[in-house]
Amino acid sequence: MENTRENMIWGIHTQDDYLFLNKNVIAVGWKSMGDISKLGGTRESIKAHYENVYPDSSKQSVANCAGMLYRFAFEAKIGDYVVFPSKTNRMINIGVIESDYYYNEATTEYVQQRKVKWLKHLPRTVFSQGALYEVGSFLSFFSIRNYTDEFIAAINNEIRIETSDEEDETISATADEIVEATKDFILKELSKKFKGYDLEEFIADLLNAMGYRTKVSPHGGDRGIDITAYKDELPPRILVQVKSQDGDIKESTIQSLKGAMREGDYGLFVTLSNYTKNATKYLNNTPIIRGINGTELVDLILKYYELLDEKYQKEIPLKKVYIPVQSYKDE
Repeated sequence: MENTRENMIWGIHTQDDYLFLNKNVIAVGWKSMGDISKLGGTRESIKAHYENVYPDSSKQSVANCAGMLYRFAFEAKIGDYVVFPSKTNRMINIGVIESDYYYNEATTEYVQQRKVKWLKHLPRTVFSQGALYEVGSFLSFFSIRNYTDEFIAAINNEIRIETSDEEDETISATADEIVEATKDFILKELSKKFKGYDLEEFIADLLNAMGYRTKVSPHGGDRGIDITAYKDELPPRILVQVKSQDGDIKESTIQSLKGAMREGDYGLFVTLSNYTKNATKYLNNTPIIRGINGTELVDLILKYYELLDEKYQKEIPLKKVYIPVQSYKDE
């Protein structure tokens, strides 16, 4: 079981706990891919075959899935460790890979397999929140990099079980990572699904959720004004311009909004990106126009998400959950 490189630690997920724990294997699916060992042994060859087998997959999906298959079949080595969080008993199972990759066509789904010897079956409570978050990756097969020391300590019977009075220092970082990942997801979905007029309709619905009455301008524009909003039946009127472009918004673009405003109007500029330095300075010097960038827009979406139209909640699917945060005790 000698290895020319330091043994790596891999994480893996499955829907078949019984197969892993009772047959002493780790496995991934993609049965239609056939025997991966016959595809040339390169990431590029696996990717090309994946594109042929799953022609409707997005480029990102092809890259992700082909990458996982390549890592499972070729990058992972005999002697490497694997961490498997089982769902049926909520345990963290740690093993060592004992065989090269092989294709088991007799299996219903998880045909891409490797033999494993399970070394430890430990309750989740002995690991930090950060380690649990890392091993909870959305990927089926992935390398563990940030909390390798915890899993090695567990293998060597050196893991330290936290007492009830001790604070898990990874909780705050983990909560922050979840929040940031959620914000990244929302912004990516906005950029992918809402362009041009679609984004205008979405922003109008968000403003409605915030308590404004809105009217979306006919396509073709009302002198560059995309949405007109009122807080109540009386002025002031709020003129809204929405941009879904990738590049930062320039000062001249905001000046065009101001040119469309009448006395007593307020302006709102919404972009998925950000503002140039000069545009930011212009906004700071023009208090009747508020600029919202992509990050601020995501914060508003999270705040008013439950009040958005159902069709937009389906486009940006989120689930409300509670996550642990660091407690701060009086010193």
